[in-house]
Amino acid sequence: MTGVKICGIRDTQTMALCARLKVDWVGFVFCDASPRFVTADDALRLHESAPSGQEGGPLRVGLFVKSDDDFIAQVLRTVPLDILQIYDTPERAIEIQSRFGRPVWQACGIARHSDLPTNPDMAGYVIEAPKQEQDHRPGGLGRTFDWSLTRNWTPPSFWMLAGGLNPGNVQRAILESQAPAVDVSSGVEAAPGCKSAELIEKFVQNSRKALDLRPKLS
Repeated sequence: MTGVKICGIRDTQTMALCARLKVDWVGFVFCDASPRFVTADDALRLHESAPSGQEGGPLRVGLFVKSDDDFIAQVLRTVPLDILQIYDTPERAIEIQSRFGRPVWQACGIARHSDLPTNPDMAGYVIEAPKQEQDHRPGGLGRTFDWSLTRNWTPPSFWMLAGGLNPGNVQRAILESQAPAVDVSSGVEAAPGCKSAELIEKFVQNSRKALDLRPKLS
């Protein structure tokens, strides 16, 4: 079954829904340029409102953008994150993984096959469309890339597909990319930063049905 991550959680109702749907991961965005930004205290409140990963709930992922060690440490002192999703250089992502002793998923923008990561020391990768000059924030931009680029790739570690996914295209994205997991943010929102329960339910349902529909869609 394809894994599902819902990123940019900001309210307890969405946390409860993700737990009920048995979503694999939920993401908290610690970047104040994003409409999905939460403080460490906000994230703690959300964390405490639903079963933890150890209790059968979704694992908690913290998204950081070029953050320094002090900021990451301050967040981790407040909320127990399971995984750190890092927007920074590969070298910095590895440094963070080593320093904080938590798995790091590095976000990688992909325009061509040669952009795909090869370092097995990283715990995981979030593969998405490349950043453009006008982008002032990470993720949640609704932009896709050529999903077939990952089809014949031998990933060095765990990875998930992100960028422009929504309930209407996620099945084809899974089949074309052969992704083991998918990550969605703006594609399940009624407005920037405001998650839609209906869209989340459809996204999760369609993601989990994708592999069963292989003969029909491929």
